[in-house]
Amino acid sequence: MVEKTLFEVLGEDRIRALVDRFYDHMHAETAAAGIRAMHPGDLASSRDKLFWFLVGWSGGPALYVERFGHPRLRTRHLPFAIGDAEVLQWMDCMRLALAEVIAEPHLRSLLEATFGQIAQHMRNLAPEPPA
Repeated sequence: MVEKTLFEVLGEDRIRALVDRFYDHMHAETAAAGIRAMHPGDLASSRDKLFWFLVGWSGGPALYVERFGHPRLRTRHLPFAIGDAEVLQWMDCMRLALAEVIAEPHLRSLLEATFGQIAQHMRNLAPEPPA
C-alpha cells in the first residue's frame, strides 16, 4: 500500500483556501492585531509565500525553494519579536482557518499540532513568567 503525501491528501486548492482563510482571520480579528502589524498592508505577497511554502512542505512542488531558496523559517522571522502573545495569535488564526477548510478531524488535529510546533519554533522572546 502506497501512502499519500500530505500534499496529495490536501490538494493545492485546500492549501490555498487554508492560507487565504488564515490571512482573512489575521486581518479581521482584533485579537490578532499584533501579528497583523508585522505584515505589509497588502497581504498578497504574504499569502503567496505561505502558500508556496506549504505546498513544498507538504510534499508538493518546491515552489518556495525555487523562488527564494531554503525557507530558513526561524532566520526569516528573527527581525520580528515573537513571544507567547504572537504564537497564540498566529495559532488562533490558524485554528479558525483549519476548522473552516479541513473537515477531517484527524487531519485537522494533525495539522494543528504540527503548526503549533512550528509556531513555537519561531518564538525568539523568552517565555513570559507565570502570573
